[in-house]
Amino acid sequence: MSSTRNVALGQPTVGEEEIEALREVFASGWLSGAGPTCVAFEKEFAVTAGTAHALATSNCGSALHLALQVLGAGPGDEVIVADYTFPATGHAVVWTGATPIFADVRPDIGTIDVDAAAALVTERTVGIIAVDLVGQPADYDELAALARKHGLWLLEDAACSAGATYKGRPAGSLADLAAFSFHGRKGITSGEGGALVGDDTDLMDRARKLHTYGIAPAVSREGQSALAVPEFDTAGYNYRMSDVQAAIMRVQLRRLPDLLANRTRAAEGYAERLAGVEGISLPVLLDDRTHPWQSYLVTAQDGVDRDRVVMALRERGVGSNIGTYSSHVQPVYGATRDCPVAARLFRTQFALPMHANLTDDDLDHVAEQLREVLAAAEVRTSA
Repeated sequence: MSSTRNVALGQPTVGEEEIEALREVFASGWLSGAGPTCVAFEKEFAVTAGTAHALATSNCGSALHLALQVLGAGPGDEVIVADYTFPATGHAVVWTGATPIFADVRPDIGTIDVDAAAALVTERTVGIIAVDLVGQPADYDELAALARKHGLWLLEDAACSAGATYKGRPAGSLADLAAFSFHGRKGITSGEGGALVGDDTDLMDRARKLHTYGIAPAVSREGQSALAVPEFDTAGYNYRMSDVQAAIMRVQLRRLPDLLANRTRAAEGYAERLAGVEGISLPVLLDDRTHPWQSYLVTAQDGVDRDRVVMALRERGVGSNIGTYSSHVQPVYGATRDCPVAARLFRTQFALPMHANLTDDDLDHVAEQLREVLAAAEVRTSA
């Protein structure tokens, strides 16, 4: 059965305010990276993240790489990484020459299992990367205690968690450093882009230098009375966000409370409509943290073929995809340890449409289509 109606898996919320912000940047003549609009966005985003500093970056992967560089990860080191995550997390470790050691995750919310991480600490371990799975924060009090016990640093992969909280504290303020994504499917977006945030001035100053080829950005030299010719003493990167993107992000930050409210309304709507539906388990929300609902992940129960469900929903015009990746099974890493919980979630979780523009009719339609798909014999396994 096919449907003439389409409900997108993800969709940005943008409009005239973003267009007007772009007009202002175009009129300013400064479109390139790390300019005055980026500076303004960084100040505003630091407030949202609850940190002293923010650095606008080209994407979350570059923010993670900068974090690992300034934290000191390198060849011969091991970094414990939450296994259930988009591979940008593990890739960033590989880029430094260090080795990612993947830790299994909690079966309920899919974030790093603290006991699993503790069992992986060796004399080569230098740090831990926790991932806020689709935005819900990991167990940062316990992770911080583990890091302190062994003299490790703690990095928050907050790619999906802008606006989330953990025990009243905002995502971004929960570790030594944190990295965010502003990809098109995230809660706030400029299409691409990211940010690195933290309180440590020395770490953030070093990250800022590395993110602009190893020198201070040009905006810092504006208005000087003498010609400033920078000197390159380190090989940095071009990890800057453009002022065009920063203009969009400043508007998106102003929208954030309403976007979060709409996503929460959609998540609650799914919970009501899908309660008791046979064949799936709904996402778990813990009481001591708030969820920004970057994605809405459900889990196929035993006897249900996740892949067939996803393809059947797509045929009916309902956007759907896998949850995310079990990193240790990806060939690029050559990992030898098993993470059975993450592997199971990788096989069984799938995403339903989630964005701030969903209507009640959309939620009704998605729920109806999912119930019909789950009732069909074609999505049942032979076991």
